[in-house]
Amino acid sequence: MSHRTFGGPLLRIFTLRLKRAFDILFSATLLVLLAPGLVLLAFVVAVTSSGGAFFRQVRVGRNGRMFQLIKFRSMRPGAEAAGQITIGGADPRITSLGRFLRRSKLDELPQLWNVLIGDMSIVGPRPEVPYYVALYSPEQRRVLSVRPGLTGPASLHYIDENELLARSDDPERLYRDEILPAKLVRDLAYVDHHDLGVDLRIIGTTIGRVFLRRAK
Repeated sequence: MSHRTFGGPLLRIFTLRLKRAFDILFSATLLVLLAPGLVLLAFVVAVTSSGGAFFRQVRVGRNGRMFQLIKFRSMRPGAEAAGQITIGGADPRITSLGRFLRRSKLDELPQLWNVLIGDMSIVGPRPEVPYYVALYSPEQRRVLSVRPGLTGPASLHYIDENELLARSDDPERLYRDEILPAKLVRDLAYVDHHDLGVDLRIIGTTIGRVFLRRAK
């Protein structure tokens, strides 16, 4: 057995374990540090509109396993019945507070719990709903070989996705036929070439982009 053959699988195992250890440490630290703010946000969401503080939705995770993704609720109860796609501030289903939460990405913070318990990673392809995963080609389904992430190359590139969809006459078609395939190309490149250094750069870029959006 050559060194390359032996080293490849071992290096992958080490990389995956290091990534998981980082996810646990990072998510646990943030949950502790942000706990007062998260409790306050949950209270504000709960008292400003009906439906409770949190929104849970079935997403497809690693190896096709379903899990309950958690967000701060930004839409009115029953909003999913009107379709999967949301279009930012132009979507009447989104609450006034929800617009702020979505633009600032604060609605995603409860997913740190998903990371801590192993449903997700800090960095990886964003998890999709089963409806869209069913459309994946066999090649595209390779994104399911890793844990989905809070952020990743595709979600960074399409950080203004809701605004793009809002300008479309057919947001569903635009997402299904153009945005989703383009995101999967970037996600597959990440699956093939990720390591802790790549993840740290993506985390740093994400923090910068989020703060830039808040400053606008």
